[in-house]
Amino acid sequence: MGAKKKKITIIGSINLDTTIRTEQLPKPGETIHSKEMFTSGGGKGANQAIAAARNGGNVNFIGAVGNDNSGKALVELLGQDKIETKGIKQLESTRTGSAYVNVNDEGENSIIIYGGANQLITDEHIIEMNNLIEESDYVIAQFETNLSSIEKTFEIAKEMGVTTILNPAPAKRVIPKNIIQLTDILIPNETELETIVGSKITNEAELIKSVHAIHEMGIKIVIVTLGSKGVFYSIYNGDSGFVPALKVKAIDTTAAGDTFIGTFAAKLRSDLSNINDAIAYGNRAASLTVQRYGAQTSIPYKSEINME
Repeated sequence: MGAKKKKITIIGSINLDTTIRTEQLPKPGETIHSKEMFTSGGGKGANQAIAAARNGGNVNFIGAVGNDNSGKALVELLGQDKIETKGIKQLESTRTGSAYVNVNDEGENSIIIYGGANQLITDEHIIEMNNLIEESDYVIAQFETNLSSIEKTFEIAKEMGVTTILNPAPAKRVIPKNIIQLTDILIPNETELETIVGSKITNEAELIKSVHAIHEMGIKIVIVTLGSKGVFYSIYNGDSGFVPALKVKAIDTTAAGDTFIGTFAAKLRSDLSNINDAIAYGNRAASLTVQRYGAQTSIPYKSEINME
């Protein structure tokens, strides 16, 4: 028999992404021509859910869309990856979230987000979905939904003994103490870590010092994604170390971090005994994502990831 699928519930964002390709990112006041424009499914929450589902996770989604064609289409996309969507509410009074992604020839991007329905998830909505949370191995959240929805989800998860994973993106200088205290695993990138601790990270010693500061806040496990430099992980009073990234030519980094988080969670054992291997798997998945354009369209399936 194969390994039991991880049950993962994601409280998160669902966006319609509009990607605009340009030779370079525009400067303030500058007008430039685009090379290509296309739309695709996005949102950090939806991206992470799809990454987990395509790599062996049994995924539930809690979120909200507007009563518009975009919302209906995005929920259908999640369903195509066999993600349970009964936790997604359709709201009458607002639009589905959207993002405008500008990608240059080096694969760098800048993103503007309109939260829309993602910012209107109520505590009552979360409480209605407590059975999805209770049955999970992991609950994952990001900062593209309103903070109260994250706090309520994590409160229920901790009451039920479910491991909580927080991706603090987009970065916030101040994370509510209640959310910090309810977080088991924090997965920031280097910039997000700098924002949380309030200081620049220019070398390994400063990275380790910053991670220790996160541990002092009460978070047991910190995993910092470092782009082409790989991933640094640290378990409080336990193992720590770097897991290198694969060297590839990036053409679009959109959803790379989301791919890492979703695939990592799908592979991580509850006792953390395979954390190094789960990180390496996430790195491999993200290395494929950055070689493709778009968000959800670039996320690889398990069959594409060769870990030999």
